[in-house]
Amino acid sequence: MLTSTTDVAVVGAGIVGLATAYELTRAGASVTVYEAGAPGGGQSAGDARIFRHAHADARLAGFVARSRAIWREWSDTFGTELVSPDGAVALGPAVESRMQVLRTLADVTVRPLDAAELRARLPLLAPYDGPAMLDETGGAIRTRAAVTRLSAALGDALVRDHVLTLRRTASGTVEVRTGTRRGTHAYVVVCAGLGTAPLAHGIGLSLPVQVSAHVRVTFAVREAPPRRLATLQDSSGAFGEEGVYAAPVPDNSRYGVGLAASVPVNDDGRSIDPAALDALATRAADYVRVALPGLDPTPVGHVHCWVTTLPWGDDGVAVWEDDGIAFVAGHNLYKQAPALGVELAALAMTGTLADELRPAARLGRD
Repeated sequence: MLTSTTDVAVVGAGIVGLATAYELTRAGASVTVYEAGAPGGGQSAGDARIFRHAHADARLAGFVARSRAIWREWSDTFGTELVSPDGAVALGPAVESRMQVLRTLADVTVRPLDAAELRARLPLLAPYDGPAMLDETGGAIRTRAAVTRLSAALGDALVRDHVLTLRRTASGTVEVRTGTRRGTHAYVVVCAGLGTAPLAHGIGLSLPVQVSAHVRVTFAVREAPPRRLATLQDSSGAFGEEGVYAAPVPDNSRYGVGLAASVPVNDDGRSIDPAALDALATRAADYVRVALPGLDPTPVGHVHCWVTTLPWGDDGVAVWEDDGIAFVAGHNLYKQAPALGVELAALAMTGTLADELRPAARLGRD
């Protein structure tokens, strides 16, 4: 069995784990990142994510604004665009309240959209005359570019292996046992998506996560890709669904569409009904036929993934810390990853954690 010793272990090489490891290396720590599959291949999979500031919880909106600044820094450091400049469009009755929250934040520019500018920003959309807003500093996250650049920066710190157990040792370190190796570390940060709660359970910590499955469906743009294409959040119900999100791939030739709905797990806690996923994909295609006539409603791709949510809200996020091991859980974390990485690295290095990330704060509550 191979052995290794580094200052900090990060379990999971999704975007949050990669961001955490990157910040740790920048702070001078030695790091091992354990990942069973390809980096960014689990809950971080896909070609794009929405970057948006709009949240019901003003604290979360502020945290996301911190993250946006770091996305800009990363883009400069890596020499590549990581968030598109085309903005994030939101439709529906919550627009006014979201704008009131966001107008209190520095470096966030939001404003209402009339029908003409909405058409210019989102030429794929059917005619719509309800409440609409533009988050000018939102956009589509270039997910593959982000994962590729962060992984390259970490180099040999990435270890392809599945973590089986965590255990505290008599010397005060934490043992990480995988299929082929045993590592000892001064601190461990677990950002393992579906695997986070089971690893926490192994050390006697119960995380109140709810697990479900989700599908995002990709559709081709019918004509030449538009030069500018915003992301979309639609809670209007005007086109038959009250919870839809969508984002373009980097060349704007395809648009990924997902519903806020997800599929519960079966009694075994791990498997799901594939017919239920098919039903969600069909609903997404039906929405496209009505709402996005600029897309061909025949799917050209699917991303299936697990999601973990917390009891206080669909955007809830928290960090649990227990004697040298931290666990982060939540949903819609991609856009938050840079700021989460900074906070988790600080926790591993100094033992300090922002109060808003503690479970009692219920960050991201509805």
